[in-house]
Amino acid sequence: MKKIVSLVFVAFLGGAISLAGFSYLIKSQPKGNSEASIVSTNYTPIPANFTESLPAENINFVAAAAKSLDAVVHVKNTSVSTYHDPFADFFYGRGSGHGRQREQVGTGSGVLISSDGYIVTNNHVIDNATSIEVTLNNRKTYEAELVGTDPASDIALLKIEGGEFEYLPFANSDAIEVGEWVLAVGNPYNLTSTVTAGIISAKGRDLEGNSNTESFIQTDAAVNPGNSGGALVNTRGELIGINTAISSQTGSFVGYSFAVPSNIAKKVIEDIMEFGNVQRALIGIQYDPRKDDLEGVRITAITKGGGAEKAGLQEEDIIVKIENVKIRKFSDLKGQLNAKRPGDKIQVTVLRENNYVTKTVELTENKTLHVNLLGFSVEKLSKEEMKNFKVKTGVKIVNIRNSELKDLGVVEGNVLVEINNEKVSSVDQVDVLLKEKSKEGYLKLGIMNSKGVKENYIFR
Repeated sequence: MKKIVSLVFVAFLGGAISLAGFSYLIKSQPKGNSEASIVSTNYTPIPANFTESLPAENINFVAAAAKSLDAVVHVKNTSVSTYHDPFADFFYGRGSGHGRQREQVGTGSGVLISSDGYIVTNNHVIDNATSIEVTLNNRKTYEAELVGTDPASDIALLKIEGGEFEYLPFANSDAIEVGEWVLAVGNPYNLTSTVTAGIISAKGRDLEGNSNTESFIQTDAAVNPGNSGGALVNTRGELIGINTAISSQTGSFVGYSFAVPSNIAKKVIEDIMEFGNVQRALIGIQYDPRKDDLEGVRITAITKGGGAEKAGLQEEDIIVKIENVKIRKFSDLKGQLNAKRPGDKIQVTVLRENNYVTKTVELTENKTLHVNLLGFSVEKLSKEEMKNFKVKTGVKIVNIRNSELKDLGVVEGNVLVEINNEKVSSVDQVDVLLKEKSKEGYLKLGIMNSKGVKENYIFR
């Protein structure tokens, strides 16, 4: 018994001594460094403002989404096409299947851009439509009038009547930055009023890899069939682009989407409203993509009488800036020109023999286009010519090199008004339509002769 008591006493005494020693060591440490003995020497403390550098409450899309939803509409287009039914010929006799009609319905999105009902959408959303119906976020439905289209930029302008409408203001698409948050608002798969978020992945994107395409905004915001014509907005709820295409092998979103910049869309619709067609501006240079330059766009030739020649630009100059916008590739330059009009004066900065030179260039009008496919050129109609031919759209045929056309009675000065039943509204549109419609296996040109009579010419 005595041994047990002795052991307990010894254990108690040892514990008391250890506790007293530990208390002494703690009290002997300098004030303010109580953690020094337990912090590793190679440990870097998290800065005190780390949680403040990316506050979650600042990444908030609620306000932008609320502004956008009432201004983005659902667009339904109905088209009637005529086709040949071989089964009707088989069962009911030869000729029974000719001239049969079928109705097709397509859907997409659009954006209200004014309180009086103007809507911007994609041309491919309403292409060949015989009737267009627009449904707002509040489920009210309106019949829409097609004001005008520009297939080259894939932009169309619609109009609805019925009072004051919520709309989105345009923002300056030149001011956006890669990495900036954006929202895509539209109606994918007929799921109305859908909002997705992403960032701007790239600017000045050329989808086709040539100089005929637009300078697209690339984002990773999810866009699917039905989003076409919808809004790409910044976090302030301002319109910076019109969602137009996706990069996909499946037809569905797989990572990237593309939008027409707001500066281009705004200029196109203003031209349609004021002139009835799009005014294309030229700088007056030639460019060879095979001689692409890492610093900008190298001028390979100067167009005689153009704005570049008058301003003093020279061959081998490298265009590096338009106004305050850097030019790295031709799609950047194309995007800037597509947002300008003939007669506009722009500041062009070029690199010439290791020196930066800035010139003021007055842009000229794209009047004539050589059409390689059928061997003739077209030219913009003057107001007087439009009045004489009693047409609102069309282009003048000039410089005919196709003997077949001449043999058919087409002469210079005739007016090309339709290609495969689609109205021709601008010089630039002709080349686009000829390439697009030739895939149908034939080309039907509607040409107005000198007597004001439209004649159709079919080429297979």
